[in-house]
Amino acid sequence: MIGGIFPIFNKQENVIASFERKMQRINCTGFDLRAFRWVQVMMFAIDEINQDEGLLPNISLGYKIMDSCASPTNVLRAAFTLVSEQKEEESTTQCHLPLTALVAESGSSQSLAVAGALGPFRVPMVSYFSTCACLSDRRKYPSFFRTIPSDYYQAKALACLVKRYGWTWIGALQSDNDYGKNGISAFTKEVEKMGVCIAFVGTILRTYPQNKIIEVVELIKQSTVKVILAFVPEGDLYPLMRETVRQNITGIQWIASEAWVTAARPSTPEMFKSFGGTVGFVVRKMTMPKLGSYLKNISPYFPSQSTFVSDFWETMVSDHLQSVNFVDEYGEKVFFDENGDPPASYEVINWQLRDGEIPKAVCSDTCPNGTRKAQIKGRPVCCFDCIPCADGSISNTTADCILCPEEYWSNERRDKCVMKIKEFLSYTETMGIILTALSLFGASLSVATMIIFIRFRETPIVKANNSELSSLLLASLFFCFLCPLTFIGEPTVWSCMLRHTAFGVTFALCISCVLGKTIVVVTAFRATLPGNKLAGKFGPVQQRVIVFSCTAIQIVICVLWLIISPPFPDKSLKYNNQKIILECNTGSDVTFYAVLGYIGILSAICSILAFLARKLPDNFNEAKFISFSMLIFCAVWATFIPAYISSPGKYTVAVEIFAILSSAFGLLLCIFVPKCYIILIKPERNTKKHMMGKFQKISL
Repeated sequence: MIGGIFPIFNKQENVIASFERKMQRINCTGFDLRAFRWVQVMMFAIDEINQDEGLLPNISLGYKIMDSCASPTNVLRAAFTLVSEQKEEESTTQCHLPLTALVAESGSSQSLAVAGALGPFRVPMVSYFSTCACLSDRRKYPSFFRTIPSDYYQAKALACLVKRYGWTWIGALQSDNDYGKNGISAFTKEVEKMGVCIAFVGTILRTYPQNKIIEVVELIKQSTVKVILAFVPEGDLYPLMRETVRQNITGIQWIASEAWVTAARPSTPEMFKSFGGTVGFVVRKMTMPKLGSYLKNISPYFPSQSTFVSDFWETMVSDHLQSVNFVDEYGEKVFFDENGDPPASYEVINWQLRDGEIPKAVCSDTCPNGTRKAQIKGRPVCCFDCIPCADGSISNTTADCILCPEEYWSNERRDKCVMKIKEFLSYTETMGIILTALSLFGASLSVATMIIFIRFRETPIVKANNSELSSLLLASLFFCFLCPLTFIGEPTVWSCMLRHTAFGVTFALCISCVLGKTIVVVTAFRATLPGNKLAGKFGPVQQRVIVFSCTAIQIVICVLWLIISPPFPDKSLKYNNQKIILECNTGSDVTFYAVLGYIGILSAICSILAFLARKLPDNFNEAKFISFSMLIFCAVWATFIPAYISSPGKYTVAVEIFAILSSAFGLLLCIFVPKCYIILIKPERNTKKHMMGKFQKISL
């Protein structure tokens, strides 16, 4: 014996009781056409099984079909009635016919009630339309099966549909029962993983008073959503649909659950004004062989064919019978998984009178390239402002800003990383041209001065100034003026090593020559004193030893520098975010400052000796010029160090070049210009008498 429970009538007055093929009708109203089709399909299936001797040899199935009136209370009453009845009421043989299985019910709430009650007794129950995922719990409902997929799969499919069309700001409606609440809960879990926000969840039920229906409609009107999912059975949704049409609410994309997407009552021209374009999923369908002819042959004039026909005929027409379909898998094998669920397979349904555009459903528009999402306090994650990316970051494929690689920077629109500008002091820019010109001008002056000294080498003033030391000093100044040329241009390995070592050696040579000249002046003055033989002991050899020994110390420091940690070309990103500063890294700050410190020591010694010789007679005025030149030299380099440290990028190089040129020009102009002035402008003062005055001639 197979039991069947169907919501044949929507309004409860009494219950339909049946036994095998004899049925009786007690008062129930509100006939449900779809439920009547389910009843006919069950009767047809049992007839087919009984006629096929290969399926159940020598066994005939009977059935009892009862009406639940779509009520959980009535379906539970009907289930207990079927289980408790042990014999046919009208049988004279008193034969016991046990209930072997139960086909029930369409509503998830009704199925939950029956499955929970019959589960401990292991009475098999097969539902034909209950989709709640909660029924897959084998611990609570061990004997429950169904021929329709679980809402677990429908929720996933609906979430993918929402994501597919880019809808991130949607509303939801649920029925006030297990079907609606569990369906929306599963859907919410899925879409939250995809970044979709639920603006509101409205609850409806067919038995709600009209004021509650209107409250939900007002919620829809006040919201900004353009897409609404209704996880509601047809009967529960219909009152809201009528109110929506009455208030002329249009422009909303509706998403339907399988419970109403193909229902006949909402699919009318009147509803299309507000619900046209509805999209949803439905389980796959196919035509069952013989079922069509079976339904067509049912006639109210032959009630023996079906005891239901005469009761329902006044509300049925033959056209409805021609469209009966059965849930199947298009010929594929039907089976239950471990949870009693069949394979999930859906078809997309879209209510369209004509082709329409896909609506837009977002709380905030997608942030354009170059901007990022900024969450609005107190609003869902789908509602946000778009603010520009920070400097050095971009957005072009995601909603978040990403940092550009180290050697790249964001463009003006913040949608692309572009290579940073490489900056170095070049020969083509204004500053580079000026410094190059000054460097070449200083070198030319050194050469010109040397030519003058060679041309007038026999004159007293040239002889008195120690032509050997003067020539060596001019040669060192010539190289000092050329040193800045190694600082200009893109740094390379060789240029970095050359610029610092050449600068250190040439300036050490230059200051050593000045030191030698200073010592010559001092000793020459001391030699004029009675009994002083110092001048005889400090001749050209001693002068050369002082110059080359002082220079050799600097050479050793530079060689150690190149061996231990030589300068190298480097890329600096700390001065300017939009530029890559190409510079020479000193490699070792200790050796770099050792080179500068050594030059400073030589300069200090020269300054002290020149200061001691400040009271020499006027004709021996070279000490004054040396003292003044060393004052300029020390002042320049005293200001160089803080300026060098604080100057960014290529300006560091410019400061270093300026210090080199300033000190070189100071030495050249202070020491040699006065002599050139006498040689070229005042030749009458270039005489032995003028040079000797009242003192004895001393070779300087």
